[in-house]
Amino acid sequence: MTTFSVIIDGLSRQGRNAIALSLVRDDGQPLPRWEAGAHIDVRLGNGMVRQYSLTGSPARQDRYLICVALAADSRGGSRYIHQQLRLGQSLTISAPRNLFPLSAAKRVVLVAAGIGLTPLLAMAEQLEAEGTPFSLHYYVRQRQDAAFARRLLRPFQHGYTEILCSAEGSSPRQHRPEAMRAPETDARLYLCGPHGFMTHMQQQAASLGWRAEQMHSEAFAPVASPSSQAEDESFVVTLASSGMSWPVPADKTIARVLLDNGVDVPLSCEMGLCGACLTPVLSGEADHRDTVQSESEKSAPRQQIALCCSRSRSKALVIDL
Repeated sequence: MTTFSVIIDGLSRQGRNAIALSLVRDDGQPLPRWEAGAHIDVRLGNGMVRQYSLTGSPARQDRYLICVALAADSRGGSRYIHQQLRLGQSLTISAPRNLFPLSAAKRVVLVAAGIGLTPLLAMAEQLEAEGTPFSLHYYVRQRQDAAFARRLLRPFQHGYTEILCSAEGSSPRQHRPEAMRAPETDARLYLCGPHGFMTHMQQQAASLGWRAEQMHSEAFAPVASPSSQAEDESFVVTLASSGMSWPVPADKTIARVLLDNGVDVPLSCEMGLCGACLTPVLSGEADHRDTVQSESEKSAPRQQIALCCSRSRSKALVIDL
């Protein structure tokens, strides 16, 4: 994986609970180009690797901008960023990967909640540059919680934004954007935020006539699997390249078993969020537990499995490694 050494050259408070970090290469060279929806891996000084969406304008190559909310249930990543990182500090990041790209459309509706704003703000900037009509609807609890409020309040030429506050009567449970009504066949809807929020908005959109292929979403947290570890059964994973096989017990992931046996696995988030470890399935029935693939991808004739979190419904699974 290509990595870059960067320096934090800007820190700013965004709302009451988030921090934006501006990252520049330590050698002064331009960073790789990226498109809205892309994310990077950030290697933190505490040994953790976390994924953060790039935000701001994709046209800029001199710096990357990310924004991190302090999670109440932080596993260490957001807490470290909020409490430990300082201006001038060095970090290692990956090249951008995009699992949430914009598709061609005549009109785009962007609906975000909380820190889910970050990829959608980049989409708004890209659509503005391309001249594609859009609207961005951003739900927060209170107005003081809004990140990048000053940018959102400045006018766009080809679209508009609005900040919707639950405390002011615009809860996503009680309110849906006018732009979601009467969808055109060539329109697209992008959702990003907590899983419950996206599920609710997808249901609302479907009831208004949005087709599944018009809706796109990205999760910022793993979805709880209906299967508990106690119900998980062991199975055998086989590598197609060598024919080597190993049992995968209920208390270990496929990735962990492979690593324990000297097989290189490209891990990053280890939560089924980033897609780094997606591997083609050649035979067997995958028990998909990631949130990076769509339902159609999980049921396609040719499937990929997230080695970090998914399992097998069949007793044997052959993967293309």
